[in-house]
Amino acid sequence: MTRFVEKISLFDRRSSPMAEAEDIARDGLLVYHHPLAPATTDAQAVTLGQLFKHVGDAHSGEGDDGDAAPPPHHVLELDEFSAGAGGGDHLSSRPPTFVLAFTNLSYSVKRPRKMSLFQRNRLATDPVAALAPPEAFSRTKTLLNSISGEAREGEIFAVLGASGSGKSTLIDALANRIVRDSLQGSITLNGEKLDGRLLKVISAYVMQDDLLYPMLTVEETLMFSAEFRLPRSLSVSKKKSRVQALIDQLGLRSAAKTIIGDEIHRGVSGGERRRVSIGIDIIHDPIILFLDEPTSGLDSTSAFMVVKVLQRIAHSGSIVIMSVHQPSYRILCLLDRLLFLSRGQTVYSGPPEGLHRFFSDFGHPIPDNENPTEFALDLIRELEGTPAGARSLVEFNKSRQDEQPALVPAARSSLSLNDAIGASISRGKLVSGTTEGTTSASSVQKYANPFWIEMGVLTKRSFTNTKRMPELFAIRLAAVLLTGFILATIFWRLDNSPKGVQERLGFFAIAMSTMFYTCADALPIFLQERNIFMRETAYNAYRRSSYVLSHAIVGFPPLILLSVAFALTTYFAVGLAGGMQGFVFFVLIILASFWAGSGFVTFLSGVVTHVMLGYTVVVAILAYFLLFSGFFINRDRIHDYWIWFHYLSLVKYPYEAVMQNEFDDRHKCFVRGVQMFDNTPLGVLPDAIKLRVLKSMSNSLGVNITSRTCITTGTDILKQQSITQLSKWDCLWVTVAWGFLFRFLFYISLLLGSRNKRR
Repeated sequence: MTRFVEKISLFDRRSSPMAEAEDIARDGLLVYHHPLAPATTDAQAVTLGQLFKHVGDAHSGEGDDGDAAPPPHHVLELDEFSAGAGGGDHLSSRPPTFVLAFTNLSYSVKRPRKMSLFQRNRLATDPVAALAPPEAFSRTKTLLNSISGEAREGEIFAVLGASGSGKSTLIDALANRIVRDSLQGSITLNGEKLDGRLLKVISAYVMQDDLLYPMLTVEETLMFSAEFRLPRSLSVSKKKSRVQALIDQLGLRSAAKTIIGDEIHRGVSGGERRRVSIGIDIIHDPIILFLDEPTSGLDSTSAFMVVKVLQRIAHSGSIVIMSVHQPSYRILCLLDRLLFLSRGQTVYSGPPEGLHRFFSDFGHPIPDNENPTEFALDLIRELEGTPAGARSLVEFNKSRQDEQPALVPAARSSLSLNDAIGASISRGKLVSGTTEGTTSASSVQKYANPFWIEMGVLTKRSFTNTKRMPELFAIRLAAVLLTGFILATIFWRLDNSPKGVQERLGFFAIAMSTMFYTCADALPIFLQERNIFMRETAYNAYRRSSYVLSHAIVGFPPLILLSVAFALTTYFAVGLAGGMQGFVFFVLIILASFWAGSGFVTFLSGVVTHVMLGYTVVVAILAYFLLFSGFFINRDRIHDYWIWFHYLSLVKYPYEAVMQNEFDDRHKCFVRGVQMFDNTPLGVLPDAIKLRVLKSMSNSLGVNITSRTCITTGTDILKQQSITQLSKWDCLWVTVAWGFLFRFLFYISLLLGSRNKRR
């Protein structure tokens, strides 16, 4: 039997584009076939976990002085699989450890009914419409129709078909991304019904889009994934060794220190990005790997390299199930089992080498020197363009399947699911959530690490990504400083006159509302990370609560800097009262406003999934908050049917807090003698006439009122503004509480809105 010999060199780094395209033999990972090697026992089968272990041993074996000679190359025997690339069985004579079988999978969705007054007449008069299948006029659309098949350990199971054929839907169904109540049929692993919780632990799902943090390097991206998915019982050095081995396996050594990149920052190539996306999901060596069109958007060489990597993953003891649109001939030679779909129905199921005989028997032989998959897909598209669709091909496939003998029992796994997982773990499979001594499926934990470790890793990753984009914080800081500068120059050195009081009220209202409006830039942050979060939490990389806490921790330090910057720009320039004690409280209430505002915007980002719609909602709601804050209309003047919105206003509490910080002094006078006539029609009269009016008022009231008599103190201003219910510290704590409440609501929105399942 043909056997694989893999030679891992930790120090000899070679790179050849041609070798990389043909064998992924880059960076010291050399793979070649040795047909003359003698057979070995099953105990020598190598998993990715054992491969990692050999690399870890090589790292740990280096001399302390650093001058030791390089260790000898480790030769790892893979006798379980053959090197045939024609889609034949890679398994040895023993049954596969894992067999994923699915039977009669059906899935339908409701679609809106189109009203047509002429539909009945059209069916009666149009012969083409009369030949259309009945489901064409049904209120439900069938995406999967009685799909059956099985995928085995050590093989690549590929789902093919034109766009809209149901490829991604089938992958989602097998990966438990469709609500079970909506999906008909059965899915079993080793003959046992597959539990959704266990599937999350032993499997991984690679989405079609490359969802990665742009400013992290390839090595950092894989290392953070290792921190999430590998149990804490493994030391940091072993995790690093596993990451280095995976980089070699993926052919990413030359790009290990390169950032992922985005539209602005140049990074790795498209093929390398795709391999990184695969790597972060196989870091824990899953038993089952699902991939949704992993070759989409790649050139032929990059696509071949990706599938070659998937072949290695399958040969390490995993089931690989992928959808592919139109594979090249080289990629076809790497696939083991094919399933062609047409509008949710099976038109072919079997090995690649069976395509020629299948279509020859169907009456459409595949021409020589033509890609069999291209021919098959072209024929399927041609049939789909006819009124009857591919019904003839579907029926022919059913008749062929009925004529074939059933799969012999010896080819199926003889192990129960629990025993198979235990055997897989004991052979070195690094299943997420396993700890030392774990030997069965029942002992596999839901999450690999406790929440405080998850929170620490999330915080470190976010800080690392953010600090490499300082321009984002610089723009936000510049906006706050510019706003503060404008307000400071407009309200420069306000006096203690009645006009100064009115100008202070305007300054406080604008300043506090500005704090909330500047928080709107937090809206796209989660929206950009949303898909990454959905992918990672779908398979229990970390808890949602850990993400929420980390999100709050990472976002808090910038708020401190912004609060101090705005306070320094405005407080002394405007001439606010209170000295240093008042300044400290002013900083605290601004910080609390930023905290509450960012929490509010973060919560909305979890509810609203579109950036422009989110901005519209934020601006509108904040305008309502300002309207009911008490600045435009006092609390005593708000009608009962709107008073509830006054207490829900986020601007109300910081506005009242700074008002009390400024005016809560019964000994400080803001209106004296003739100043009471300011802002009234009598304000234009000469001071002599105003003094005579004061004298007349004194005689009438029996109180001596002079030009220096205090008429209105700071406490009186607070009463006039109906700011009497809460102290400034109470307002501060309420504002802080709003921030915590909105982050809790953000957590609830993540629980309800990120289930990653179709209905």
